[in-house]
Amino acid sequence: MSGFVPDVTFVVAAYNAAETIVRAVESALRQEGVTVEVVIVDDRSSDGTVEIVSTIADPRLRLIALEQNRGPGGARNAGLAAARGKWIAVLDSDDTVRPDRLARMIERAEKTGAQVVVDNLDVVSLDGQSIRMFPEAELARQPLLTLPAFIESNVIFRSQHNFGYMKPVFERHFLERHDLSFDEALRIGEDYILLASALASGARCAIEPSAGYIYHIREGSISRVLKLDHIDAMMSADEAFLRRFPLDILSERMQRKRTRGFHQARSFLVLIEQLKTRSLAGALKTALADPLALRHLHMPIAVRLRRLAARSSTAPITVATEQSPPGDSPFTSKGR
Repeated sequence: MSGFVPDVTFVVAAYNAAETIVRAVESALRQEGVTVEVVIVDDRSSDGTVEIVSTIADPRLRLIALEQNRGPGGARNAGLAAARGKWIAVLDSDDTVRPDRLARMIERAEKTGAQVVVDNLDVVSLDGQSIRMFPEAELARQPLLTLPAFIESNVIFRSQHNFGYMKPVFERHFLERHDLSFDEALRIGEDYILLASALASGARCAIEPSAGYIYHIREGSISRVLKLDHIDAMMSADEAFLRRFPLDILSERMQRKRTRGFHQARSFLVLIEQLKTRSLAGALKTALADPLALRHLHMPIAVRLRRLAARSSTAPITVATEQSPPGDSPFTSKGR
């Protein structure tokens, strides 16, 4: 297989994924109409993931075992460096793809001259119920994903679904030419920064309206809640993004909305912490400094947190966002 140049390389970052990795890999290897390779990067798992992957006898599969844990971004970057395909598709180790997904996406990208392509997706909840993320007719009216639209859809506390859930397929040479990779400092939101960076670098991003990616919500996923340190890390990543890429006027406007959303979310989490610790003076100060944070107290998660605050002052503070499908947030970095 040393001279094999596939159409698509699937990059699968795996961390303690023994229960789901076979399902994910088999779905990738079943792609129709394209040639594929699957690069699995084990991020120092302790549950037998490596042993299970080693039993999969397929010459299109390669396993990279990292010597130290690098997080989801680092593991994916190791996969990007090893990829040989013209296109790179990121697949979470607990998700699956339909057999015709990549053929349809690549056809769509080639027809539109795009360097990136995204598609619709189905979200499978913990009880097995499936929800289509976007109406196909809605996506069909938007053949290209632009940077302003992508940034605006990733404003926290929005009431609509989020393009950040989409799993992009990238032209490998475009990523290499523009020196684009995942931010290894992020444990959540690294997908957003990479696609935003590609769009800011001039990539055309085609939209395939049909659903080819199946997103499985899993118990214990860090993407199901948003914590204060997640917000701080994503704000720092946004600052680095803005230093690197000059934005057009509309993108700048959307970025300001996104930044305000982060500040409100941060104030909201601080406010809940102060309520839990019964620091009424601190809560009043936070509310006066950012009155918009108060409006989120009507959210179901806030109700639960207020009840929790009455019982305990030691539980971690987390928040889910309004645009999320059942149980998840739009910043996807599952299984960590």
